[in-house]
Amino acid sequence: MSKVLLNIDARGVATATVNRPEIGNAYDEEMLGQLADGLDQLAGNAAVRALVIRGAGKNFLAGADVSWLRRAAGYGPREAYAASMATTRTMATLNEFPKPTIAIVHGACFGGGCGLVCAVDVALATPAASFGLTEVRVGVAPTPISTHMVHAMGLRQTRRYAITGERFDAAEAQRIGLVHEVVPADAIEARLDAVLDAIFLSAPGAITVTKHSLLGATGEILDERQIALLAHESWMQRATDEGHEGLAAFAEKRKPSWYRPRP
Repeated sequence: MSKVLLNIDARGVATATVNRPEIGNAYDEEMLGQLADGLDQLAGNAAVRALVIRGAGKNFLAGADVSWLRRAAGYGPREAYAASMATTRTMATLNEFPKPTIAIVHGACFGGGCGLVCAVDVALATPAASFGLTEVRVGVAPTPISTHMVHAMGLRQTRRYAITGERFDAAEAQRIGLVHEVVPADAIEARLDAVLDAIFLSAPGAITVTKHSLLGATGEILDERQIALLAHESWMQRATDEGHEGLAAFAEKRKPSWYRPRP
């Protein structure tokens, strides 16, 4: 079964649905590869005017698959770097996708799920959606998405939530700039249609030039050196004793060894 489902309707709206509902759509290398390949195909398809990203089942995207991260923690340097590069490059590709991108967020949106939301042009969430930049809770670092988080939410808010790992609700996600609008679940498809209609009133070539210009003006077009550094920082932290302990603690449903309870 494909871990990313792609569809293009008659109007030119492409939909990419991450499709691992049994584990909250948590991603691994295979899902990232399918998403990256899909983005490349859609970017080159002149019939595509916009891209909508969804999650199958009850959740949007609950971060990285911890079982994959545990395997990756035992990889050699070359394979570990490649695993981190898969996330880093996929997020950069989405961020620089030449057509409008929209995320429809429901349920859990943690870790790299938040990174994906930061990398789209428009983010709509249902009131019951929940968020968290939770990587530090399992001893790893969110470096593959750090640039996108700072540009979406600003340094001040990113510092708080990426360092504490706190979970927060949709209203807070809107307040800090992670999502643009919070829309009742029974109205979100109508709101999506309205956003798409606004996009179709805009010239596609002008949209592409405008998006590229805005990203370039704010340093959001990452060069190969920047991408490589972010991926390197990611795998190096995952390979530490903290990375091993945090991922083990999560799998064993216990507090990590660094936790200090209140006296």
